[in-house]
Amino acid sequence: MPTRSISQPAGRRTRRRYAILLLVVVAAAAGWTALWKYAAGRAAEESAKWRASEAAAGRVFTCGDEGVAGYPFRIEVTCRQARAEFRDFQPALTVTLPRVLTAAQIYQPNLLISEFDGPMRGGATGSPAEFEANWSVGQASVSGLLSTPDRVSLVFDSPKGVRLADGRPQEVFAARHLELHGRPTREGKPGIEAGIRLEQAVFPLWAATAAQPIDGVIDAVLHGITDFAPKPLPVRLRELQAAGGGIEIKQARLVQGDVLAVGGGALSFNAAGRLDGQLRVTIAGLEAFLEHIGAKQMVQSSSTMDKFAGALDRLAPGLGSMARQQVSENIGTGIKALGEQTTLEGRKAVSLPLRFEDGAVSLGPIPLGRIQ
Repeated sequence: MPTRSISQPAGRRTRRRYAILLLVVVAAAAGWTALWKYAAGRAAEESAKWRASEAAAGRVFTCGDEGVAGYPFRIEVTCRQARAEFRDFQPALTVTLPRVLTAAQIYQPNLLISEFDGPMRGGATGSPAEFEANWSVGQASVSGLLSTPDRVSLVFDSPKGVRLADGRPQEVFAARHLELHGRPTREGKPGIEAGIRLEQAVFPLWAATAAQPIDGVIDAVLHGITDFAPKPLPVRLRELQAAGGGIEIKQARLVQGDVLAVGGGALSFNAAGRLDGQLRVTIAGLEAFLEHIGAKQMVQSSSTMDKFAGALDRLAPGLGSMARQQVSENIGTGIKALGEQTTLEGRKAVSLPLRFEDGAVSLGPIPLGRIQ
């Protein structure tokens, strides 16, 4: 009898503790559920505000189907048949994606991580697509507010860009890996610090990269840019010119086969919106680089060489052709003589100016083309 009378109160106390613990767990679960629903509601409100402000600026973002998930620790918004229309472009531009998934941890709502499926297609609104981009993995991260982010990053595996002209796809870019990073400058003039990482990149329309891919790292500052909003190029150029903007290449390193090039410098925009300025480029493996870019053909077919050869032919028929041949055979030696001899990562190298004059680009005496 004594044993039984003692065990009954102890049993009741144990059951009471379990009941209290169960109530605490249920209350915590209910509170967390309420918190998640509140956070999901706030996210929806902020997204709606952002879309409304973008629409007012002529950039309309819509989803064919939208869903919210991720409980209990994440908020995930899935947008299928995503569509962006940039009405401030002339003509208006429309871009579509099959699916965009955006997620945020409930305890870190200002860091958004996105995954998007390809292909992305775009072109003038109401017209067939003019370009298409695809990838095996596409991700983005945005830190801070959507309207004024602290940092934006884009990462792609196996990206490829195709221009759709008259129904005939024409590849314009492909790479094994591509990264784009940007954030507002933290000191000095307003601008955006930008970084590009390329692995095994090719630009088929540029013969210099068609044969061998390029690995590259470029860190630059775009002075005069104050926001990440997509804008028509003429509008962006006007903003840059008004702010005295330009491009500061802080560091660039490109590798193509046996060719290694590093450089830096500053470029500005003239009244026509074209680039002016100069970068200092140091190249190891100059001969291979000249062969890749077709330097002999460029010099032979340049207007300067045409005038020079024509003048020689007037003096003595055939002398102009001889001059072209001599230029072709000795262009590497001549450029080396014009440049500064140096070393780069233990290799013999030449340092040369890469000049931009009203959009025309030349490396030392070699014309490389024009940037619009």
